[in-house]
Amino acid sequence: MAERSTSVVTAGRFREVMRAYPTGVVGVTAATDRGPRALLVGSFFSISLRPALVGFCVGEQSTTWPDIRRAARFGIGILAADQQDLGRTLAAPGPQRLAGVPWRPSSAGVPVLPGVLAHLECVPVAEHPAGDHTIVVAEVRSVRSLRDHQPLIFCHRTFGTVADARSGDRQVRSG
Repeated sequence: MAERSTSVVTAGRFREVMRAYPTGVVGVTAATDRGPRALLVGSFFSISLRPALVGFCVGEQSTTWPDIRRAARFGIGILAADQQDLGRTLAAPGPQRLAGVPWRPSSAGVPVLPGVLAHLECVPVAEHPAGDHTIVVAEVRSVRSLRDHQPLIFCHRTFGTVADARSGDRQVRSG
């Protein structure tokens, strides 16, 4: 296999290379003093088992994260492969992403997204500035598996499935 030439690390070149790496897709939700809020995150990861910690990255330009940050608890919904429309809704600009989404409140009042694979309820532990993003660390206070299905992933600038990524398709299918 021929190696592609290396180049100076520019934002565009870095984005081009990194978009070939598939990421899982989650919705972060909270009941805030300004109403229910949600945002889509593609940088979500497990950090620790004891205590149960997860992390995700939020762009510094996010207008939704400041509202979610102020909530005592927030939810993380792991999206399923058949939830591409919900993913697009949560990625849309503006604070009213949950308008028209039939979410339900958890026992703690945190919005639970419909049809997700799992729902985690978390409390914020720390934030770390990292370039043009913030790394958020959260302690998981409750976790529920809600359905058995493939996860939704994002790769090559589109939604798809793990099977699509494994097949070696240059363009991950959506649909």
